[in-house]
Amino acid sequence: MMSIMDRYLTKEMVPPFLFGIAAFSSLGISIGAVFELVRRVVESGLPIGIAARVFILNFPEFIVLAFPMSTLLATLMTYSRLSSQSELTALRSCGVSVYRMVATAIFLSFLVTGLTFLFNEQIAPAAKYQATLTMRKALKTEQPAFKRENLIYPEFKKVKQEDGSKEKVLSRLFYADKFDGKIMTGLTIIDRSQEDFSQILQAESGQWNVKDNVWDFYNGTIYLISPDKSYRNIVRFERQQLKLPRTALDLAQESRDYGEMNIVQALEQLEVEKLRGDDRKIRKLRVRIQQKFALPFVCVVFGLVGATLGSIPGRTGSAKSFGISVLIIFGYYLFSNITGGLAQAGVFSPFLGAWFPNILGLGFGLFMLGRVSRK
Repeated sequence: MMSIMDRYLTKEMVPPFLFGIAAFSSLGISIGAVFELVRRVVESGLPIGIAARVFILNFPEFIVLAFPMSTLLATLMTYSRLSSQSELTALRSCGVSVYRMVATAIFLSFLVTGLTFLFNEQIAPAAKYQATLTMRKALKTEQPAFKRENLIYPEFKKVKQEDGSKEKVLSRLFYADKFDGKIMTGLTIIDRSQEDFSQILQAESGQWNVKDNVWDFYNGTIYLISPDKSYRNIVRFERQQLKLPRTALDLAQESRDYGEMNIVQALEQLEVEKLRGDDRKIRKLRVRIQQKFALPFVCVVFGLVGATLGSIPGRTGSAKSFGISVLIIFGYYLFSNITGGLAQAGVFSPFLGAWFPNILGLGFGLFMLGRVSRK
């Protein structure tokens, strides 16, 4: 059960928290999306209705960023006002420690952390991807003129072992030298999905047959291999249809941005990049995955820092609290971008690059909390 003090502090923090979400998300989307949409409307003839839809779909991304900022603003403004009005001093005179007062802010920060994780995983990536598709469709660029090289897609299956455990083994490996958005060339497919035989297909080119829902391969050879690893048959063809999954095509056509993937999708993409051997993309994906875990916990760090700084005896107005919040936010995200860039360059590990700002902020908050409690 929440105590009277907890309910009172919660009631005082909710209004500035909601104000922060509205202010920071509106400011972020104005800078990050509105200007680009206006340019598209003026220069490319993007319909106003489509622009409004894209605007709404981009909003969750900025709400995610606004959650930690609003947590800092709410705790700093609330505790600063209560401190300036001597309400925190009155609580301490009644035997309530600073640790107990700050515990309410930290508890609420954990709730916001869960909400941030939910938005950042289930809502924001899907909404941003839909915004990208909507924009492409409106501007008639659904199939962008791009080429991809060294397209690799592995599929795995679970195989039961003698001891009852299940081991993940390669079921199918799809490789293409080049992809122009429609046709793949230089194809090699290793198919181990059947128990009684395996097959290796090599073809000059191939494309997805929408009508028959199969793959059409041209000018190639199929090698059938028995379970004892001996050749069973060799088939040469000019055109061959095979009923294989179109996942490799979907992977190539989607080409999602890092911000359009949740953690599960990013981990799947990481496995693909490992097979491709692109070290730069592998490091970048690992850093981004760690950042997706680290971002929600910024709420806890900001909640601790805001409540601790606000509990320092003195008179701090709302304007000053807002200014301090902006400085802390700017410093944190600047430092986070620096450590993230260093991790992508290989100077830091992905974990350290993503979590070091949180660790440093948590250490600062605990240090200040200890100092305030001794006053």
